Amino acid sequence: MIDKKFFENKKVLVTGHTGFKGTWMCRTLIGAGAEVTGYSLEAPTNPNLFGMAEIEDKMNSVIGDIRDLDKLSKVFEEAQPEIVIHLAAQPIVRDSYKDPVYTYETNVMGTVNICECVRKNECVKSFLNVTTDKVYENKEWEWGYRENEPLDGYDPYSNSKSCSELVTHSYKNSFFTDGRVAVSTARAGNVIGGGDFANDRIIPDCVRAAEEKKDIIIRNPFSTRPYQHVLEPVIAYLMIVKEQYENPDLQGYYNVGPDETDCVTTGDLVEMFVKRWGEGLKWVNQYDGGPHEANFLKLDCSKLKTVFGWKPRWSVAEALDKTVEWTKVYFKGENIAAVMDKQIQEFLGK
Repeated sequence: MIDKKFFENKKVLVTGHTGFKGTWMCRTLIGAGAEVTGYSLEAPTNPNLFGMAEIEDKMNSVIGDIRDLDKLSKVFEEAQPEIVIHLAAQPIVRDSYKDPVYTYETNVMGTVNICECVRKNECVKSFLNVTTDKVYENKEWEWGYRENEPLDGYDPYSNSKSCSELVTHSYKNSFFTDGRVAVSTARAGNVIGGGDFANDRIIPDCVRAAEEKKDIIIRNPFSTRPYQHVLEPVIAYLMIVKEQYENPDLQGYYNVGPDETDCVTTGDLVEMFVKRWGEGLKWVNQYDGGPHEANFLKLDCSKLKTVFGWKPRWSVAEALDKTVEWTKVYFKGENIAAVMDKQIQEFLGK
């Protein structure tokens, strides 16, 4: 599922490397022998996974704003990456309502800046822009969205990610038709796993409640989402950048999500977490009248399965098992890097 011979000594630039998904990505790449450069703001939470993962001294970690084209350009010139994976974003729906301008600046102009750097640096052979399942015009229907469905996210976060897709499409059509660089976007479902400390995400809310020995508050237990362990999209992204590097005909737009049986309601997800955690933990339904969020969202991942022979590896139940395992290691003050490596190897079947 990950070709270590391919990634060994490959120069890979990851934006957003200090975030939850970015840290898991970098730990995996470093384990595969890649030369990793990260470009990101300081880790967005306290505590944060990046500081626990013991990777900062194993990579070139650059702290910078994706909106700063001059600084980003200098990093590209120095690192000379062959592969670029763009994760940097303002990723929280509720925060996008509080500060839409920053959200659009980061998610849209940040994408323009990364595309511009890819355009100007001929070292890049494979580029992946990671967006979200929320890019689609959500009609609240019961079947999964496919890659050719209309893009029109509702809230500022989702809409800015739709715009990020369109920016990538424009650069691809305008500047990359010569085959020099293969360009794809990946639209992933909701990720869970050890080390996510973000606000306004359900599993981090569960973890905080468990730590404080309080009830878990759920705003909307009936919303359905495609939940998956963070390693599912991380490994899928690495598969895409590797395969399109070797065969540019495989570049495109790909959904990355769980099978339909793992698209569950928030209430069901929390109930599964509570049972695994034990210790008398429970949850309560407490709608707070917050801003609009979609109630029903699924992805059709047939394209990824057909093109690459890909399939999800862990069910949502197994993803929760791994999340609880990681969190209990964290609460005990034990080795986080070790449990990350253990779970990466388990995911890869080794």
